[in-house]
Amino acid sequence: MLIAMFGAVESGIIYAIMALGVYLTFRILDFPDLTVDGSFVTGGAVAAISIINGVPPAIATIFAIGAGFLAGCITGLLHTKGKINALLAGILMMTALYSINLRIMDTPTLSLLNETTIFTQLQTIWGNTGVDQALNGLLTAMGADRLPSTWAFLLVMLVITITIKLATDFYLKTEIGLALRAIGDNKRMIRSLSANTDNLTIIGVGISNGLVALAGALIAQLGGFADVGMGIGMIVIGLASVIIGEALFGTKTVARATIAVIGGAIIYRMIVTVALRFDFVETGDMKLMTALIVIAALITPKIIHARKEKQRRLQKRAQLHQHAKGA
Repeated sequence: MLIAMFGAVESGIIYAIMALGVYLTFRILDFPDLTVDGSFVTGGAVAAISIINGVPPAIATIFAIGAGFLAGCITGLLHTKGKINALLAGILMMTALYSINLRIMDTPTLSLLNETTIFTQLQTIWGNTGVDQALNGLLTAMGADRLPSTWAFLLVMLVITITIKLATDFYLKTEIGLALRAIGDNKRMIRSLSANTDNLTIIGVGISNGLVALAGALIAQLGGFADVGMGIGMIVIGLASVIIGEALFGTKTVARATIAVIGGAIIYRMIVTVALRFDFVETGDMKLMTALIVIAALITPKIIHARKEKQRRLQKRAQLHQHAKGA
């Protein structure tokens, strides 16, 4: 169970980058962007084909971010300049990206098992640090029998994800970031201040899909393959991470909201991992579980709020009754 949870946290931290991208469009811009399902694959496809053709893994990952940013910008252009509904613009771009991704890979699946990736390079460097031995020794002293093969991916990805989170917090507090937040709250108001809402929306959707593509590139390198179907349901996973995080950690400030998204992504992966350990649950049920998790995350806070409101009304009614009785 320890190894399963370790793997869930490890992948959850990478998916948290994708969830931060979804948070930018879904919460900040109030833009229901379905491009995510396609741009996630684009990131993996561009990174994989670049690595196979001899591009250094770090540069290949940067190429993936650029491809995702471009895809997001096109979605933004379709919506702002083409006057296409935001939801439909995302669907159109997602559909187009399926064929584009196949063109990029030239095959439904690309293997990276015999290629040098960011994670294989990291593992080579990490082996000389002695961190794995120290942490695994600590777990052994605590009674653990099965130990992680390496802590490199978890710890380094945690640093990278937190860095992206801090950069997102900083960006959303800049002049452009504040304008993006204003667009999501009241587009008419920000237009009255002579702000170019179209360009800001395009940039925001582009950055969002750049983060999604980065997550796709990292997942492809971690898993050792890129597949044309690996992005199916990514938007739902991203929304699940955002909603779970907001329900558990709150959203009083931007900094708190972004850390909630990261926590939500990790918790989501842990829930899925636990659910898959039940005998009656099959791997093919994962998308169904995702939908059920999102439904539960959406409904539960409303039920709790309704019960609290009902208790508050009953208490107020009882107080009024006692007051009237005393008079």
